Amino acid sequence: MESPLNCTSTNFEQAALTRFRSLAVFLPQDSKIFREPWGRSTVICIDFENCPHLFSVDEEQVHLLSEAIAKLGLANSIIFRIGSKIVGWKKMKSS
Repeated sequence: MESPLNCTSTNFEQAALTRFRSLAVFLPQDSKIFREPWGRSTVICIDFENCPHLFSVDEEQVHLLSEAIAKLGLANSIIFRIGSKIVGWKKMKSS
């Protein structure tokens, strides 16, 4: 069993991404979610490579994703991918 004092940045990031997935329950379980640096920014990538037939995110869902990302302080933008192909991008609004 892992010690509760094992608070590495990797563990923190995994916990934050797990929390994000729990807030975005409408995303397919087969989708991959990870953070990626882009220049001086950080983006959340949601990759539908394992389930391209399920790629369908409407404006309301994008709004919910944006709120969850802002709440957790995870990124400045969301990138939607199917493998290496970017199929959508949403920049977070500045507060």
